[in-house]
Amino acid sequence: MAALLYIHGFLSSPLSFKARQTQEWLATNHPEIDFYCPQLPPYPAQTQAILEALVEQLLPQPVYLMGSSLGGFWATWLAEKYNLRAVLINPAVSPQSFMPAYLEVDLKSYHTDDSYRLTAGHIDEIIAVDVPPNRTANYWLLAQTADETLDYRQAVQKYAGCKQTVEEGGDHAFQGFERYLQDCIAFFQRTDF
Repeated sequence: MAALLYIHGFLSSPLSFKARQTQEWLATNHPEIDFYCPQLPPYPAQTQAILEALVEQLLPQPVYLMGSSLGGFWATWLAEKYNLRAVLINPAVSPQSFMPAYLEVDLKSYHTDDSYRLTAGHIDEIIAVDVPPNRTANYWLLAQTADETLDYRQAVQKYAGCKQTVEEGGDHAFQGFERYLQDCIAFFQRTDF
């Protein structure tokens, strides 16, 4: 058996469109791969603990990482820590740079009634887990140039040397993501590198 860990973005949830789409696609096309998408808070230390515990519970079976937006940041950290492969969809590359705009304001999840409040200490927590993608063969960057939330060029630069697919247009949600699901599984299962 293998497990695919889908890591959602900031203030998102397992109810996000891509998470549900991935889960449904796997159930139909690769039922032998278990799907996991935990609800993650915007608090970095808590998210770190949740993800570490889950990955350590799933190992030593193959664990595939798929991260969207801030989930791409977390997928990078996990890929480096545990030597796992990761597909990154319009990933956040340095969330500490945009977090100040979210400090000391009431934040609400996009899909639930959960509310949050970030403090300056949370920026220190995210900086503590910001790692470069040294295991370049473990990554596949999927980015669209018209991402209205994050500058795709930052991801292209950070993941230089990694497999990259950069499409003109699109948006932060990555339009047409489902076109890549089978190729993502093939990337995870490659044995030639």
